[in-house]
Amino acid sequence: MNLLADGWTLTQRRLFRLRHKPGTLLTMLMMPSAFVVLFGFVFGTAIRVPGTSDYRAFMMPGLFAMTTGTALTTTMVEVATDQARGVMERLRSLPTHRVSVPLGQSGAEGILGAYGLAVLMVCGLAVGWRPHNGVLPTLFGIGLLLLFRYTLAWVGAYLGLVVRSARTAAGLTPLTLPLTMVSNALVPTDRMPVWLRTICEWNPLSSMATATRKLFGNPGAPGPDAGWPLTHPVAASLLWAGLLLLIFVPLSARRFARAGL
Repeated sequence: MNLLADGWTLTQRRLFRLRHKPGTLLTMLMMPSAFVVLFGFVFGTAIRVPGTSDYRAFMMPGLFAMTTGTALTTTMVEVATDQARGVMERLRSLPTHRVSVPLGQSGAEGILGAYGLAVLMVCGLAVGWRPHNGVLPTLFGIGLLLLFRYTLAWVGAYLGLVVRSARTAAGLTPLTLPLTMVSNALVPTDRMPVWLRTICEWNPLSSMATATRKLFGNPGAPGPDAGWPLTHPVAASLLWAGLLLLIFVPLSARRFARAGL
């Protein structure tokens, strides 16, 4: 119970700090609108999706999945900033569980992710996107998206503890673009070269995008020759999340305990 209490306290700390950073919430409010307009009305006019003429119905689940990747970068920068300011040293001197600090950061990112996903869904509804599979599959899809965002926050927490410098963390942010762009989040993979299509199919975000399309009843079903992660997207997404948590939860705890040594 001390672990959960400490984690919740540190989650609240991160959320309360947003009172002094209203620009963060404003950015989370404005960016989804910009993404929907840019990809849905500018780039989307040049993209053809097999089996449908409604690109925005294909695009929105991809955007939902793609924005989960921001959890990695924002958590990495937040943790690195705390480390540079000596916050980690002070927390380490307190009788807190060593998992509680990354747990608090990832928990806060999960809550912020729910806010960001709600805003993005409202934007999608405004441009005609609709879920078609009923309430339970839709709720399961939302839960899967939040789980994946929470998982990537643990990856970001570990990287933030490793890099230590906020400037270095910010500089590494563009390196995460391949994770989001080399996927089927915004474009179908059927016309890609075989080597690139294979990379896209085994990208965890491709599994997430395909899983949300399936659960929401949106177009974009994979072809019969697609790889296992796309033909079994829900199972693949859960396996990716479980594997990443299994790796990065103990790594983050160990790194927090040793940081500064």
